[in-house]
Amino acid sequence: MGVMQVTPLSLHGDAILPGEGVLPVLPALQDLLPAGGLQRGSVVAAGCWSLLCLALAAGPSAAGAWCAVAGLPQLGVGAAADAGLDPDRLLLIAEPGASWPQVVASLLDGCEIVLLCPPDRPSAQVRRKLEAAVRRYGGVLVVAGDWDGAQTRLLVARQEWVGIGAGHGRLRARRVQVVADGRGAWSRPRARWLWLPGPDGSVAAVAQGVTGKVPDWAADEGSRMRAAG
Repeated sequence: MGVMQVTPLSLHGDAILPGEGVLPVLPALQDLLPAGGLQRGSVVAAGCWSLLCLALAAGPSAAGAWCAVAGLPQLGVGAAADAGLDPDRLLLIAEPGASWPQVVASLLDGCEIVLLCPPDRPSAQVRRKLEAAVRRYGGVLVVAGDWDGAQTRLLVARQEWVGIGAGHGRLRARRVQVVADGRGAWSRPRARWLWLPGPDGSVAAVAQGVTGKVPDWAADEGSRMRAAG
């Protein structure tokens, strides 16, 4: 597949102005991110592909940002819309092919946020080129997977499905513990329990009473990230 040409400027929504330093996120995610949102020019690693990845893009999309999703052939427009993304400002590149780094760089030229599931582990050279593109265009790259050098990392550490009773019932909602860490002042891991999704399909913070400390493995990962950075 060749490189997709995306016209810059023409894709930008009226609600998000160039030069703003942070893209807004859903209220339930604000406490997990530096400055309460997604910092422009940064890479966010969101662990394995999950609803968390779409939830990170839902806030910017609702605020008028253009969003692109690359490398997720199983994702359809309907599923993205159910997660809160605006289908009128959404580009889906199911199979970016062997030239996926160039495709992603082109998407960053025209979209405020790009959600990527890399087909393989990128080399250091590829990472540096895409990180440079993220900084140059002032967008945000959300990676479904690990990304050495990501400014922010979020991982689903635990999950609990709700709805099954004594051997019967329907799965109605899922509680997840999301652990976040990053660099600088945000280097200390923090954890929040979220409904992902809640009984009504939305993403929301779990009410007081369901708590959990940051898992030891998450603290170790945060230390590794600070050492690498």
